[in-house]
Parts: sequence; C-alpha cells; structure tokens
Amino acid sequence: MSLPAPTSDALAASHALQHRIAADIERHAGAISFARYMELALYAPDLGYYSGGAAKLGKDGDFTTAPELSPLFGAALAQVAAAIIAQSAPRILEFGAGTGKLAYDVLTELAAAGVAVERYAIVDLSGELRARQRETLRDFPQVEWLDTLPEAWEGVVLANEVLDAMPVQLVRKTAAGWRELLVTVEEGRFTYAEAVPDAALAAQVERQILHTTHPDDLPDGYTTEVHGAACGFMASLAAMLARGAGGAAILLDYGFPAHEYYLGQREAGTLMCHYRHHAHPDPFYYPGLQDITAHVDFTAMALAAQDGGADVLGYMNQAGFLIGAGIGELLLRTDPADARRYLPQANALQKLVSPAEMGELFKVLVVGHGVALPAAILAHDRCHRL
Repeated sequence: MSLPAPTSDALAASHALQHRIAADIERHAGAISFARYMELALYAPDLGYYSGGAAKLGKDGDFTTAPELSPLFGAALAQVAAAIIAQSAPRILEFGAGTGKLAYDVLTELAAAGVAVERYAIVDLSGELRARQRETLRDFPQVEWLDTLPEAWEGVVLANEVLDAMPVQLVRKTAAGWRELLVTVEEGRFTYAEAVPDAALAAQVERQILHTTHPDDLPDGYTTEVHGAACGFMASLAAMLARGAGGAAILLDYGFPAHEYYLGQREAGTLMCHYRHHAHPDPFYYPGLQDITAHVDFTAMALAAQDGGADVLGYMNQAGFLIGAGIGELLLRTDPADARRYLPQANALQKLVSPAEMGELFKVLVVGHGVALPAAILAHDRCHRL
C-alpha cells in the first residue's frame, strides 16, 4: 500500500506492540480471536492506538470527526440534550470525548441558553486525549473524568463514534458452515486461521446474521463482523439508565440496520482502518499506529439495549437528527452576508447532512426510559427499519 511512512519512534512502538500481541498469541496456544487482536491493537497500555501518545484527530491525526468540522454539530446536540435534561436531570455523561471539542460546544451552547449542567462526566481510555480534553475544558469546573460506567445515571449520555471502535469478532461462511477467523502468526506475520465458533459466538451469529438473511443469499467466503463487545456495552449502558430515574443515550456512528448490513455484495465485511487520513482494509498494518473500525449493526445495538432494560426512543440518519435539532436555524445565527464567516459553516453543515457525505451513512440511535424526544426529531424516526 502507498501510505505515509511512520517515524522511527512510531515504528519502534509498533514493533513493540507486535511483539506483545505475538506473545499473547503464543500464550493462547497459537491463536487469538480477532476481537482480542483488535483490543490489543487499540487499547494495549502505552502502545495501543488509543492508549499511546500519538495525535489521533484533526489535520495532524488519522481522521476527522463531526465535532471537529463545526461547532454547529455540538450546538445541535445541545438542543436535544436540553430537552432531555428538562425531563430528567442536569447531567451529561460522554464516552470517547476525543479532543473535548464536542463537550466544549455542548456546554457552551447550554450555558448560553441558560441551561445549567451540574455534572459533565467523561469516560475515555486514551491518556493522550484525556490530556487534550483537560486543556480544552479547563474553563468548565463541572467536568470530571471517570474510569468506569456509573452504577446508575439520570440525564443525558453522548457517544459519538464510539461503537465503531469496539472490538469485533470475524466470521466467514464456508461450505462446512460458519467459521471464526482467529489471528495467528506465520513466518513472522499476523494472518488468519479458521476455527469452529464456540456456543456463544454461534448464538450471536444466529441472532445477528441468520435471523436477518437467508443463508443461501450469502456466498461461501462471505466474511463479516459480530459485535459482541458493543452489544455488551449497550446492555450495560441500558441497565445503567434503567437504574436511574430517567434519561437517554444518544449514539451517533456509521452503520446500517441488519437487513442492510448482511448483504451478499458486502462479502468482505465492513472492517476499515484509518492511518494519516488514508482508509484501507488491512488491520495488520503497523498495529498501534492506525485506527481499526467496523460499521455498526444498529439492529443488534437496539436489541441489546432492550435486553438491558431500556426503550428504543428513536433511530434515524444523522441528517434527519440534525435538521430536527434545528441545525439550519443555528447556522443562520451567522449573517449570510458575512461570507468569510458564513461560508465555512455552511460548507461544514453540508458535509454533516448531505446524503453523499455524512448525512446518510451516519445514523443516530437514542435509547433510554422516562423521557421522550422532541417532536421535530421524531418526525425523522426510522425505528421501523431496525
């Protein structure tokens, strides 16, 4: 692949992580699940992509997220957060807060609207990003950092591009049945080996894939992801909300409902890696220096939330959510005659809502209990497509 060469320090860190992963493979009789490989590649202490020190976001990182594009994104989310807070409690919990830009924009918008947020808690595994968040949010004393989920939560939960980075297992359809793809080492390189799925993975395949599509619709060799970790997270998140007096979680990510996810033409799955603003499909390329993601199966996420005791309050594309949240009106706070300020914001809004950009690929799932979404948001609801 024609990708930018890493620095010598980055290369040394990647080699150290490769040795750590290889040792883990050796300890587990020569093979580990892809989920375990992905977990180590992203989160191994000091060396994983999210736990190391390299910049992840923005022009010097590997990708750009919606909050980095425009403050309109956070301001629109703040409108929905205010509606939920009015029905529950003045608290916000954010997972994977990136540079802290979303938290900054949400808190700034809510303060301007006279909505006092008593507590803004952040759960983030990246030490480098936590440091950037502390700097970005230094003027907001109500911000705190947590290492684990609270036992119960009332208020708002935000998770922008969190589910896609949770470790997935890989499965492949063969003439002999479904097989799990494990990660092993051959001639000094990571590669795949097939194994019969255990009972838990077989049950997940049944629920996620076979309940949705007829096996004959998928060709032999068809490879896809099973989202066990994300489903577990959703169940825990739902249980946390169910133990509170009322609240909702807003999860934004790229993905599909199950009937659009498991299609014959998507025979290589959705696994994708991001390195220095280049996207490619090889998860074994310089572990620790690149992001590894998979599209989200929103049907599986909704079912897991229901299993955990929450209600599915809404599901829609990002365009519908942001338009319902009033992002167009927020843009008009900037005078269109002031082209120097207005045009960059208008261009960013176009990227956020255009079907050809983020508007359709990104979806929004809202789960919770004891609260309802504003009617303008529900006008775009697609729960019937889950």
